[in-house]
Amino acid sequence: DEKERLAKEDHLRLQNLKEDIEDMIENFPELSEFKNQLLLDITAEGLRIQIIDEQNRPMFDLSSDVLKPHAKEILHRIGQALNGVSNRISLTGHTDASRYAGGEAGFSNWELSANRANSSRRELIIGGMDETKVLRVVGAASTILFDKNDPLNPSNRRISIVVLNQR
Repeated sequence: DEKERLAKEDHLRLQNLKEDIEDMIENFPELSEFKNQLLLDITAEGLRIQIIDEQNRPMFDLSSDVLKPHAKEILHRIGQALNGVSNRISLTGHTDASRYAGGEAGFSNWELSANRANSSRRELIIGGMDETKVLRVVGAASTILFDKNDPLNPSNRRISIVVLNQR
């Protein structure tokens, strides 16, 4: 009974955080223009916040892990909001299926996705998130496509922030 009660409290806390972030996106002009690129949902792991590239509005230049100013602003705002809960977070960088000329043996989408996830971690912290909240930073390359029907779709390039549930 105690485990079930704690799980319900945790779910409610994450649901409230989701609503707070959705309100923040609507109420800050610098975020509301990017609301189509910000997806929030509750998964088995916790609250997942995905920041997705659009064709004409990427978070990073191609083959780069340097965040564009609008992406930094999004991460700064989210970083502040994440301090509202005690849950730890996991960051995952994703790429599309475009390949590097050097192939998988050299610098590849694996390194790029991990570098992008780590760049995002730094910006969350610059924005005010407590650095001890980070549990893991992962690069997934193009192994988990957002658009499975089009591996080259810009939406496959994204950062996933999961506010982990207590379990």
